[in-house]
Amino acid sequence: MAERTKVVVVSGGTAGMGRAVARAERGDRVVAIGSDPVKGRALVDAGRGRIDFLPADLSSIAATRAAIATIRERHPAVDALALFANRVAPARRLTAEGLEQTFALYYLSRYLLSHGLRDHLDRAPAPLIVNVAGVGVRKGRIHWDDLQLARRYRMVGAQLQAGRANDLLGVDFASHGARARYVLYHPGFTRSGDTSPLPPPLRLALRVASVVARPVADSARPIVEWIDTPPAAPLTAMDRARSVPLDTPTLDPATAARLAAATADLLEQATLDERG
Repeated sequence: MAERTKVVVVSGGTAGMGRAVARAERGDRVVAIGSDPVKGRALVDAGRGRIDFLPADLSSIAATRAAIATIRERHPAVDALALFANRVAPARRLTAEGLEQTFALYYLSRYLLSHGLRDHLDRAPAPLIVNVAGVGVRKGRIHWDDLQLARRYRMVGAQLQAGRANDLLGVDFASHGARARYVLYHPGFTRSGDTSPLPPPLRLALRVASVVARPVADSARPIVEWIDTPPAAPLTAMDRARSVPLDTPTLDPATAARLAAATADLLEQATLDERG
């Protein structure tokens, strides 16, 4: 009997580590979600018939939900979901739906994709979600009284909050009995990501620092291995090659449940605003 072809969905799949994972999965059908049609076409051409490009602005709730609906319609099951989409914003920017961009793109899109594809993942023989963020990093916090950072926005603070939110997303998702194994993965400083929004001095500093950064292929390799053979545990946390204990304070289940409730409320309000 021929081996079944896996379906792998990659958010932020047209650049950096997302592109590396999309191109590495040679035997699988890959759905790469991204906002740049030029990069999308190049990825499709490189994939020689096995990569589909799904254009979507994942900072938009509506666009993310539309992408989920498309995937659900085209594929009866999803074997793996790899979450990479992120973009730094030196100044506070709002999406069309009035949400702070970093929170919407880096965290909220991953929440929507994880939960929106859950039943399709559950239909696969060995489903997996990999959320690439900053697990193991203890700096930063959730600003419970100002999730959209309206009162005090800092680029690094916004990234740290969204990264922490992704840690808690994995903790809460794994606690509800889904069949998909959830891996939180911090690849470390990698030669990846779009630095064009950054001020020139910071871009120069990152270029200099990239000399000691990990190559994209090295950071992406564990993800490809997890897609081939998912971990047995419902939740795995890895900071590069180091396992992060699940009793680490940043992975607190009660805090994860609190964020899940706040996120559900936010999405409900956003839906009401859209209809109203």
